[in-house]
Amino acid sequence: MSTLKYWVWLSALTGLRPQKRFELLDTFGDPEKVYYADEKLLRERLTITDAELRLIADKSIGRADEILEKCHAKGISIVSFQDVSYPQRLKSIYDPPVVLYVKGRLPGIDEEAAIGIVGTRKATPYGIKMARKLGFEIAKCGGLVVTGLAEGIDSAAAEGALRAGGACVGVLGCAIDDVFPKFNDALYGDVALAGALISEYPPGEPLRRINFPERNRIISGLSLGVTVIEAPVKSGALITASYALDQGRELFAVPGNADAPNCMGSNELIRDGAQLVTKGWDVLSDFSQQFRGKLSAPDTQNTAVLAHEDPGEAGFYETKRAEEPRRHTAETGKGFAKLRVKTDRKKIDKPEKREYIDLREQLSGLSERQLKIVSVMNENSMHIDDIIEKTELKAPEVLSELTLLQIKGFVSQENGKRFTLKIAKR
Repeated sequence: MSTLKYWVWLSALTGLRPQKRFELLDTFGDPEKVYYADEKLLRERLTITDAELRLIADKSIGRADEILEKCHAKGISIVSFQDVSYPQRLKSIYDPPVVLYVKGRLPGIDEEAAIGIVGTRKATPYGIKMARKLGFEIAKCGGLVVTGLAEGIDSAAAEGALRAGGACVGVLGCAIDDVFPKFNDALYGDVALAGALISEYPPGEPLRRINFPERNRIISGLSLGVTVIEAPVKSGALITASYALDQGRELFAVPGNADAPNCMGSNELIRDGAQLVTKGWDVLSDFSQQFRGKLSAPDTQNTAVLAHEDPGEAGFYETKRAEEPRRHTAETGKGFAKLRVKTDRKKIDKPEKREYIDLREQLSGLSERQLKIVSVMNENSMHIDDIIEKTELKAPEVLSELTLLQIKGFVSQENGKRFTLKIAKR
């Protein structure tokens, strides 16, 4: 029996948690040794439940043979954890998948500025517009968009990347040969042509609710950073954000109306330290030094079309979706027009000559932490790491306070997480 068949056997043990699969490999070294381990050895070397033991005790290889045949017939590649093409970035997470099933051509993830984009399925017109915009701009500037291809934000981000002529990686919460939601069939096909669809679930695997939160760790695991667009307080996007933080990834969020339920979770991320972003380059600029020659600042003329696109305008994918009944009513978007006006006017409303106002008057409304940050900003274009080191505050605290200082007009942000104080200390 080939080694690959053992990997497929292990991946097809439905009901075995990803952490337990990796624990088995970590304990025994390879799936073949797991396959031949008897009940006594398993109990001796692992903390294992009776239900898990019953799953591993099933030594039937018929399901693995069936999966291998389907993959061959449908042009699906199998990348095991030991393969050189398995992304090192994903290997580094706590509970990586033991096998990736791939449709299309998996990019060299470790050489790409991969950015996850996630958000609610019940997206508003504002959310759809921003997802397409960021997907387009990230791809146009040389980044790789990674998303879950769920309805709403995920799909819109993938559409934006494809419109820009870029690649996209779709991480599925269903079997690699399935489509969910069903109306995304055309989008799935285009993503596979331009990039890749990947899943840890083999062909024929039944759809389970638990699959979707489990796949979120893969979205963040493949990415350098995750961008959240429209996430309610309880949403899968926030699960992905949590995974991103646990995995040491950068976290970004697009602001939304303060009273919009769809934006409460994503706005809270910004409050807690996620970097506020409104453009693709806001995200990619953090990685421009790491990927010199691959990433380039945006061509405003080429990105303007998407930036001003009517979010309700039905493109090819929206036309296909119109054939399916909608499960929710989209918001009118009136509140989001107000948000855009407010955001555009911030720079106009900020006093540009703060240095002519008495320093005590300028600082009177700042919190203790904000004053501490202001006091250490004695250079122009200070990197966030230097500010954290000098204040001895936690990174999320510094990021959150810097965001508030920007809103108040005390600090300006530049590319590469650099900040400059806009008041004179005298």
